[in-house]
Amino acid sequence: MFTEKVTLPFTEIEAIIGDNLPMSALRDNGWWGNTRGSAQGRAWLDVGWGMQNVDLANRTVTFQRVANNKAKLKEKGKKISRTSFLKKTFRSVRARKPKPPSKTRIARVQARLRNIERKRLAMPQYRGKLKPRSPHEKQLYKPEAKTSDVES
Repeated sequence: MFTEKVTLPFTEIEAIIGDNLPMSALRDNGWWGNTRGSAQGRAWLDVGWGMQNVDLANRTVTFQRVANNKAKLKEKGKKISRTSFLKKTFRSVRARKPKPPSKTRIARVQARLRNIERKRLAMPQYRGKLKPRSPHEKQLYKPEAKTSDVES
């Protein structure tokens, strides 16, 4: 299928790139700009397409072939299908694999876990549901003090 204009729902774009679009793409028209300063803008401009219209309410975007690129395609005798356009366009937008944590980060997490375990072991263990009153509670609730206040 060869066309000059393609309208895609965001869900189809997400299916092509194999990941969700960033939140800024869902909220901001500027993300969809035809600028070479952004990875996504450079991606669709490099394959000969430009973003024509984005509708955030309906979650669709329309791409149109860039005029100066038509001559290049005709000279080379190449035709770009919709699926190859989509794969080439959104290849650079795919999510990167997360890096493994650094040794420093692993050491910090292990130290935190050791501190938590040390704190847990330092806590006194009581049998049953009742625990002894703290000295502060004993001071507050002295039974002999309450009876003397009531009697006088």
